[in-house]
Amino acid sequence: MAVYVMSDLHGNYEGFMSILEQIHFSEADELYVDGDIVDRGRDGIKILQYMMMQPNIYPIIGNHEYALMQVLDFVTQEITEDAISKIDEKTLQNIIEYQNIGGQVTLDEFHKLSKEEQRDIIEYLEEFAAYEKISVNGKEFIIIHAGFINFKPERKMEDYQLYELIFKAPNYERVYFEDKYLVTGHLPTRAIYGAKPDEIFIANNHIAIDCASGYGGKVGCIRLDDFKCFYSM
Repeated sequence: MAVYVMSDLHGNYEGFMSILEQIHFSEADELYVDGDIVDRGRDGIKILQYMMMQPNIYPIIGNHEYALMQVLDFVTQEITEDAISKIDEKTLQNIIEYQNIGGQVTLDEFHKLSKEEQRDIIEYLEEFAAYEKISVNGKEFIIIHAGFINFKPERKMEDYQLYELIFKAPNYERVYFEDKYLVTGHLPTRAIYGAKPDEIFIANNHIAIDCASGYGGKVGCIRLDDFKCFYSM
């Protein structure tokens, strides 16, 4: 058994499958997918459909899944003149913002699904965890999509609101936990000072795993058992 983490796939189904092939992912393994599975790339829904069939793949919500869920109530109803006339300002703003972050490709893919398949996707998204705390080979890990808003060392993870975990990148020069590794996506490593572009960055009890798949980079994956890194072809 081995434990893996990847994040920020952004619809890159081929990159995702390339990683699974490299690590010889099996029923005995565990994989945590740390948010931003959808948007920008064309196959986010396809990845979700694959993941939901694997009981040993554990999804964690990212800001892109959160944004998608804000618009699904509207896009799943029949679009009539009456429905459009009743759209409120907040819903309209959510739709515009979601399109601005690369969501239209996901909505186009979602609309091709049957009603039953759409319901399955919505129910699956509702199951996404806000964070995961795991132990591997005596090391402790906290997996969240981004960083902390209103961080306090003594604050319990369950006391954080979702928005405090999915929008703000952490300070990679700061050690948040002396006895734990903080595993995050959200900010491509090409934007982290001291990191090799599009490679997993490990420093100061941080493991940053967004290798810029959504920006023409790669999908990165780390095996927590021994910190071995894998990258999509």
